[in-house]
Amino acid sequence: MPDRYIGLMSGTSLDGVDGVIYDFFGESTEIRPKVTAFSSASFPTELRDELLSLNSSGSNELHRAALAANALTRVYAQVVNQLLVQSNLKPSDVCAVGAHGQTVRHRPGEFDGTGYTLQLNNPSLLAELTGIDVVADFRSRDVAAGGQGAPLVPAFHQAVFASQDETVVVLNIGGISNVTILGSNQLGQPVLGFDCGPGNALMDYWCHLHTGQLFDANGAWAASGRVNEALLAQLMAEPFISKAPPKSTGRDLFNPTWLQQHLRAFEGLLPQDVQSTLTEFTVRACIYCLNSYENNSKMLSVCGGGALNGHLMQRLQAALPDWLVTSSESFGLPPLQVEAAAFAWLARKAIRRETASFKSVTGAQGSRILGAIYPA
Repeated sequence: MPDRYIGLMSGTSLDGVDGVIYDFFGESTEIRPKVTAFSSASFPTELRDELLSLNSSGSNELHRAALAANALTRVYAQVVNQLLVQSNLKPSDVCAVGAHGQTVRHRPGEFDGTGYTLQLNNPSLLAELTGIDVVADFRSRDVAAGGQGAPLVPAFHQAVFASQDETVVVLNIGGISNVTILGSNQLGQPVLGFDCGPGNALMDYWCHLHTGQLFDANGAWAASGRVNEALLAQLMAEPFISKAPPKSTGRDLFNPTWLQQHLRAFEGLLPQDVQSTLTEFTVRACIYCLNSYENNSKMLSVCGGGALNGHLMQRLQAALPDWLVTSSESFGLPPLQVEAAAFAWLARKAIRRETASFKSVTGAQGSRILGAIYPA
């Protein structure tokens, strides 16, 4: 049986699906798993708009969500097929596909004490379309155990990025930003990880609203504007930013309605000044989290789409003058491959019935096996 998995990721940014083939080479710690193929596909405009709309309550949403899940799954299957063709592999050459789905609601611990998390997906259809076992629904078990169900990636970050001798800090900037603090393996320090606040979600929304572009390429539009300190202070006053972990968030909080409410007192601002302020908000929220936890690290490894935003990376470096701010490429994983690789890794953990979460990250009663398996 091959020890090869496919990981798929479609994140809060709603820009499409990234996929990787991840090869594992036994249990040797000297030989790390390796991404052997990468592919992606953009969402059709109608699907992107529907997924965005389903983040809020609306008419006939159960019916619409089911059909959106089917459409999303077909994009997943397209990426899987691209990876197989690219690598000259058959479905039987892959153990399983890890498919997280598209988060449209994330309310752990709320309402009845348990709350819920909801990712649109149709893993049964994906198994039919690809002929490969599928692992999905990674968050629910942790939420059932009293946890946040997020972030999911710190255990993977530990497996790939941790150092024997020093603390490593990994910052993922997707639609939402989250940080992982990996203490020295030698000292046996617990892994910490939590959401910081918005990543690209608000910036992408504002950029699309005013320029028609899905994102601010390299942060050039933000760089052309000026940060409005009064607006920035109001955004930073959002209670989630200073909330103690464990904590997680999403578009349930950081959405267009939330932003427009804050902008009512700033109607005269130039759109590029708002974009510059939103970029700085993402940076300051991340820095607040880093400053809340003393550690001896002086290197920040950034992954996710935010790592490709040159202006954002410059602002992070300016805020951390004594640190080296670099992309995850320095660890051998390009920024857009990290989360897809994480879901390949999580799928393997599920297939092997191994736990893949930390109480120190999510606040659950303990580590849990994450994911549900849909045989081909």
